[in-house]
Amino acid sequence: MNSSVESPAIFETNIENLDLIARGKVRDIYRIDDDHMLIVTTDRLSAFDVVFPQPIPGKGELLTRISNFWFDLSCDLVGNHLTDLKLQDYVSEQDFVNLAPRSIIVRRLKPLPVEAIVRGYVIGSGWKDYLSSGQICGIELPDGLLQAEQLAEPIFTPSTKADVGDHDINVRFEQTVELIGEAKARQIRDISIRLYQMASDYARSRGIIIADTKFEFGVDENDQLVLIDEILTPDSSRYWPADLYRVGTSPPSYDKQFVRDYLETLDWDKTPPAPQLPQEIIDKTRQKYQQVHDIVTGNIE
Repeated sequence: MNSSVESPAIFETNIENLDLIARGKVRDIYRIDDDHMLIVTTDRLSAFDVVFPQPIPGKGELLTRISNFWFDLSCDLVGNHLTDLKLQDYVSEQDFVNLAPRSIIVRRLKPLPVEAIVRGYVIGSGWKDYLSSGQICGIELPDGLLQAEQLAEPIFTPSTKADVGDHDINVRFEQTVELIGEAKARQIRDISIRLYQMASDYARSRGIIIADTKFEFGVDENDQLVLIDEILTPDSSRYWPADLYRVGTSPPSYDKQFVRDYLETLDWDKTPPAPQLPQEIIDKTRQKYQQVHDIVTGNIE
């Protein structure tokens, strides 16, 4: 099956008959009615919480497909925000043609003010934390761990959610309790770890390691926890090819880390405006997102 995405890049959307609620780093969100909203995943790229001027063609479609795949696989663990409403009932025919592969209509929920990050390996900001303190987000870890080493058990390391242009801040579990209460904090932690373990086991069976990931949650009118936003995409997770994984080095990846590594070579202070990306970086990023989509979903020619 040929799953390749070839449609033109979409940096920003403007749907005339729907009110724009918000334009995030990657997603444009529109009001459907009091209880539902349309989320369009564009091809915008953000790194270090800065949006870049050039889109990655097809990225939004791939992220939507990957996310929907994981929503379906995880629905027995926790409910999610997806609905059965049809896009063609709410937008023009042309908008439907252009936006359907990158759009979902979801329930309007109250988002919780934390990002639920689960780490199975010592990498990224967690590795930097560990080197300086022997901890990650206040969690004591064994001495002598190497870069990219697998932890004995996955750990929950939440962060606060940043506005566009601001940086997320890692926090201790106790600070999450202060924000949303102990019962909800424990529930998010436990569900997030179960989601990560489920996804990690599945990905391993397909030759991929999920090193870490982040989830976002909201609550419905009955205060029930609901999984929202995106789930287990290359924008929100580190995906490593298992056959190239080596402890002690930062493994090659199928995700946005490739872009971050390139940006670290530049004289850029990680604040707007973002630098222009070379075409080869755009093309390679697009290729990596396609690869992880095909491997995870099984849509390989």
